[in-house]
Amino acid sequence: MDKDGFLFITGRKKDMIVLKNGKKVFPEELEILVNRLDEVAESIVFGMPDKKDKNDVKLSVKVVYNKEYVKEKYGDINLEELKNIIWEKIKNINKTFPPYKYIKNLILTNKELIKTTTKKVKRQEEIKSMLES
Repeated sequence: MDKDGFLFITGRKKDMIVLKNGKKVFPEELEILVNRLDEVAESIVFGMPDKKDKNDVKLSVKVVYNKEYVKEKYGDINLEELKNIIWEKIKNINKTFPPYKYIKNLILTNKELIKTTTKKVKRQEEIKSMLES
């Protein structure tokens, strides 16, 4: 709710990520900005279990890079160099949010996200497959 009393819906409750400190993050809010990057075809933001604190998660993003754009702009760039370029852009996105909403991990791939027949990302299935691998 803003200062004028207007209510803004920022995401679906079932997709909400609750951090250890009780702060709530709606992944769609971050995905919109990440997906605006030219290098990104699609992305999914999720809470990855924190190895240091089993009761917490760290915000992570899985990015499917835009093969055509990357090839045209960067030529034969290796995956690690591309990851560094995208990571720098994500760090700039982070600066527009409070620290608890910072994306702290990037997974880069060229494989499409798991989708329904209507082309919606199967968020829970995608997250489950990442955590199992």
